[in-house]
Amino acid sequence: MGRGEEEELRAAKRAYKEAQREGNHQEEARWANMIGDILKQRGEYVEALRWLRIDYEVSVKHLPQKQLLPTCQSLGEVYLRLERFKEALIYQKKHLGLAKESNDLIEQQRATTQLGRTYHEMFLRSENDHYAIRNAKKYFKSAMKLARTLKDSPPSPSTKSSLFLKEFIDAHNNMGMLEMDLDNLEEAEKILLQALKICDDEEISENDDGRSRLNHNLGSLYIELREWTKAREHIEKDILICRRISHPQGEAKGFINLGELHYRVQKYDDATLCYQKALDIAKCMEDEDALVDQINQNIRTVKEAAKVLDDLKKYEQKYKRLMRATSDARGTSNERKCLLEQNTCLDGLIEKSGVIFAWPKHREFAKLKKRVAGELCDKEKLSDAFLAIGESYQKLRNFSKARKWYMKSWNIYRSIQNLEGQALAKINIGEVLDSSGDWAGALQAFEEGYRIAVQGNLPSVQLSALDNMHYSHMIRFDNVEEARKLQEEIHSLKQLLNEGVLRSTESDYCSETETEGGNISDDMPHAFTSPEIDKLATSGILEDFDEDVPLALLVHQNKKSPKIKKSQVHAYGANDGMPCQLPECSPKVSINSCDHQESFGRKRARVVISDDEADDSNDMGQSRRLLRSPIDNGTTSDKENRRDVPINTKKEQDATLFAESKDVHNVCTPTPVEESICSFKSKSPICAADNDIEFGDSTGGRASASKPALNGSEFAVGHAPGSLLQSKNGDLNLSEDYHQQFLPFKIGGKLIYLNTSSCMHEGNFSIEYLKVELACLYYLQLAEERRSKGLLPVVGDLKCGGKTIDSLDTIEAIKHLVCEKKWIEVLVDGWVPKRLMKLYVDHCAKLSEAPNIKLLRKLYNLEVSEDEVIVSDCALQDLSVRPFLNALHEHKAIAVLDISHNMLGNETVEKLQEIFTSSSQKYGGLTLDLHCNRFGPSALFQICECAVISARLEVLNLSENRLTDACSSYLYTILQNCKALYSLNIEQCSITSRTIQKIVDALQEESTLSHLSIGKNNPISGNTMANLFSRLTSLKRFQELSLTGIRLNKIMVDSLCQLALSSNLSGLLLGGTCIGVDGAVKLTEALSIGSQELLKLDLSNSGITSHDFPKVCANISTFVAILELDLGGNSISHEGCDALRSILMDSRCSLKCLILDKCHLGLAGLVQVIQSLADNDSLEELHMAENAKVAPERTLQYNPITIVSSTPAKQMSSGADKASEMEVADSEDEMIDGKQQHTLSGPDGSCASSCDRNLYAGCQLIQELAEAIASAKKLKLLDLSRNGFSQAVIEALWAAWSTSSRCGDIIATKHLSKDLVHFSIEGNCCCSVKPCCRRD
Repeated sequence: MGRGEEEELRAAKRAYKEAQREGNHQEEARWANMIGDILKQRGEYVEALRWLRIDYEVSVKHLPQKQLLPTCQSLGEVYLRLERFKEALIYQKKHLGLAKESNDLIEQQRATTQLGRTYHEMFLRSENDHYAIRNAKKYFKSAMKLARTLKDSPPSPSTKSSLFLKEFIDAHNNMGMLEMDLDNLEEAEKILLQALKICDDEEISENDDGRSRLNHNLGSLYIELREWTKAREHIEKDILICRRISHPQGEAKGFINLGELHYRVQKYDDATLCYQKALDIAKCMEDEDALVDQINQNIRTVKEAAKVLDDLKKYEQKYKRLMRATSDARGTSNERKCLLEQNTCLDGLIEKSGVIFAWPKHREFAKLKKRVAGELCDKEKLSDAFLAIGESYQKLRNFSKARKWYMKSWNIYRSIQNLEGQALAKINIGEVLDSSGDWAGALQAFEEGYRIAVQGNLPSVQLSALDNMHYSHMIRFDNVEEARKLQEEIHSLKQLLNEGVLRSTESDYCSETETEGGNISDDMPHAFTSPEIDKLATSGILEDFDEDVPLALLVHQNKKSPKIKKSQVHAYGANDGMPCQLPECSPKVSINSCDHQESFGRKRARVVISDDEADDSNDMGQSRRLLRSPIDNGTTSDKENRRDVPINTKKEQDATLFAESKDVHNVCTPTPVEESICSFKSKSPICAADNDIEFGDSTGGRASASKPALNGSEFAVGHAPGSLLQSKNGDLNLSEDYHQQFLPFKIGGKLIYLNTSSCMHEGNFSIEYLKVELACLYYLQLAEERRSKGLLPVVGDLKCGGKTIDSLDTIEAIKHLVCEKKWIEVLVDGWVPKRLMKLYVDHCAKLSEAPNIKLLRKLYNLEVSEDEVIVSDCALQDLSVRPFLNALHEHKAIAVLDISHNMLGNETVEKLQEIFTSSSQKYGGLTLDLHCNRFGPSALFQICECAVISARLEVLNLSENRLTDACSSYLYTILQNCKALYSLNIEQCSITSRTIQKIVDALQEESTLSHLSIGKNNPISGNTMANLFSRLTSLKRFQELSLTGIRLNKIMVDSLCQLALSSNLSGLLLGGTCIGVDGAVKLTEALSIGSQELLKLDLSNSGITSHDFPKVCANISTFVAILELDLGGNSISHEGCDALRSILMDSRCSLKCLILDKCHLGLAGLVQVIQSLADNDSLEELHMAENAKVAPERTLQYNPITIVSSTPAKQMSSGADKASEMEVADSEDEMIDGKQQHTLSGPDGSCASSCDRNLYAGCQLIQELAEAIASAKKLKLLDLSRNGFSQAVIEALWAAWSTSSRCGDIIATKHLSKDLVHFSIEGNCCCSVKPCCRRD
């Protein structure tokens, strides 16, 4: 460090002490931050961290929250440089949260960039961290969007847009670097060159550090593309800029990059010189030991490569002598022997040239091998040669030729029935297709290779194919579930190989000529005498090897494809006198491995690391070093952005084991979800007492089998794959993925680890769902004696660090609290008896079955009585429902039984009949909801045979079961015998006119039936329907009829009108009946005359058009009691909006729910309808999905408007709220600050600046829509899905919804996804209840 910098540091420390003495906390924090920044610039990260922690503590205690912004950024940056990712994420996310709260776009851009860097680094440090790469992409894209916004629209007029160019350029750099790491090299080149063009267009200084980063990455990129001239040009520019701006770390890494270039073209003297320059610079910096170690390792690697090159030249001369000897032996008995010796020598030359990346030489030797194999007339050796030629072209990036030669190789392997060669060729073809951009074809080839390897019992080749398939699904297709399954297969296969259960048969194939050859001359090294033996011995693939193993295996073991980076170093035998064989991944990655089973690898080396690894460096084995750390290329807007981060030394480990860390995990501790895609993603928590871990013994032995485990969603006491990260001392290691986030809760002296993904409700994090989950799981952990009382806890407040957690808190906010404390304290307000739940758990234990957690949640429902049994949608089947039915048999008292949306069959109904028959409850109403199961017609026989059911049954829902016409006689009997039955639903039961006629015959005038649903059944004849309507007319109590989906002709409509005239209907559901506008007019006229109590009318998808639609509306306006009206799916268009407005603006309007989905209203129509609600005090739900196709150009430039509110409502959001056109964040719940004042530019523009009016000039209708939403204060639910709104418009409409005084001080909520735009208030479910399950 220069003298000036030293003086600056001393002056800053003096100023800090002075501020501390005076008690000036703001200055104290500022100077501590400055000292930390100076130390960070010097590379003294540990000391910098100490000063930044001082800054943080002072700011938290004494300063406003906004003062934490720079502190959190600096802490996040230093933790990232120290590769302590968990701590880095905590402060970076806190930085982002504070930036959002203060609506500071600049800080948001910095925070998202840092988060992208951290997740990207986590991705590169693991083999399969799918969530890390997702998050890296998400945050880098958000950072680019914000940077673009800041550049195009500076936050204040006094701010120049040029000030944000740096962030915009750095964002391009980050995205380019990410594409490089995903092997999308052409896309990376496009992005990076675009960034350089921006620098030139905007006349950015030639010595700008942003240009340095771009040139650094372009240099690395062109090395991979083998464009040496371009690579050198950019690398030298990078070094020159770093030297001019006094950036020693960047200069050192520039020389490392240049050394890599020389290494790739076998200029080892030049490479050593570059590494030496980098070493001299690195030694002058503090805390750069890791970088120094890396450079030293690279120098050693280059020296070994130079030895291999010297040997290659020597053996090339010896090969020439062999050629002369062969020429002399032509026509003699020694000719074949000489050719075999040539082949063996060429095998060694091919291997050595591949090791040092001499691919032109590799191709030359492979083609010579092809000629020799042709002369030997050995098809297997010929196919081996084709495979080697294909590899040469692949590494030279001539993919069309590579594929051609691989196909030739595959064809010959197939002709000689060599399954091993076929599998390897298919895998190589897949790699070429992947590099060419044909990802689907690549995956197909990998799968074919795997199939052949399984057929040939080739476990090592199977492993290679599985690795590549895993890579395709994880990176190329973003298929998490499939990638997880493949990772499990890989893990299982490795275990079997390591345990010796599987014996590879790679050595079963014998070359046609291998045994005929003699030995090469005595002065030829032993490696050439038997390269197969040496190769197998050093790679550790087989303990028992065969001299005649085909070259195909050897070539594949030695090759490094663009999709595969080896995690193993091969060495010659001790007697060979040869140096260690070099890793295929060049000096950038140098690994020593002690694995006995080689994995053919994948995109990244299989290394799993611990977050605390840096602290345990002395306990680890050999090191793995990356010369171009991804941190180098990640940027924020600070001047040290690019390569100031030291490259940490990572420890080589077995691919299937975790590294040891300070928090020693239990042996059975699973992989953190965000660190491994292969982790089983359990959706349930694991519970443990504070000092008595209940999920296994202290030594990590087998879990107790005495306690049942949950199935389905499900947790098992003693086994929690992929769910719990618990150390022996009780410290928690949290996953970073929001929807796989486990949090610790302490309740009644026990720790429960709960997956928050089970607590999501309509996209929002629900505290109530969380409390239910906690209550159920705590009950399961109680001692048997205490559980026998059947009392369940009523969960009260949740507290962490003295703060009560409520529904306004996001998962991220809760996570930050937990990081500072060890758990969340759960208070129990009381205990409530739940006898049925207790019985169910007891019977599960008796049958040794795991309780169904979904069923437990339903049984815990505190809003229903004990005789209301609602267990819908619990994935129940005839076998798994047995414990529940046994509990029900013992419980006996049942008034409502809802088992809908399960997979139950007739066997369950038979058991229900036994339950009711044995019950002592012989009277009292009974509701049976059996819809959406697998019941057949014989299920109704059980109902008919049960006298208790016949006496009590009032409501029977059988819809969506395949009953067919075979049920007609049973329905007849039910209607005859069940005198109390008033509601029957047989929609979508595959019945026809025959069954409907049976129902008509069963109905008598004294029947109590009032509700009948027969929709979605076809065919039903006109005469049958006319008979039904006539019979219903005679029923004195009949009120509601559903004919949904049954096409009605004119005769049917006329008969229905007669029913409407003579009956006092309260509900008529005619959705999808296609009655047309004439039928609708005629029917509504009849209803207006006959029914004065109509509450519900469904005319959706009935063929109504704008023509005569006003007549329909005029008739509907006379229904003074109507509450629900569905007109969706009719082509009302904008012309019909006036008629709708007349209904809504009528002072007599009593509508509570109006559905206008798919009515072609257009944007103007949406505005008109919602505007009419300003003085409407009744309407609570309005559905207007798919009515407008807003042109992108009308909303792309639209900025969110905000609304004035004198009584701001508390708000919560299902997605991350952005201040600009940012993407809605995945699995992040963000809260809008309800206290900030908003302004709306009204129609006259009185509250908006002239600049605002210009911005909204082309979006007048959008603005009017927002104003209309704000004025519709009585609405509780608004559906605007699939109307083509941009993200900015949706945010503006949400602001209008959430800031108006809507129904008092109630929480406003939203449910947003790709196709959903739902605005509601707390307590109003938008889509969690299925339409068929809605109850009046």
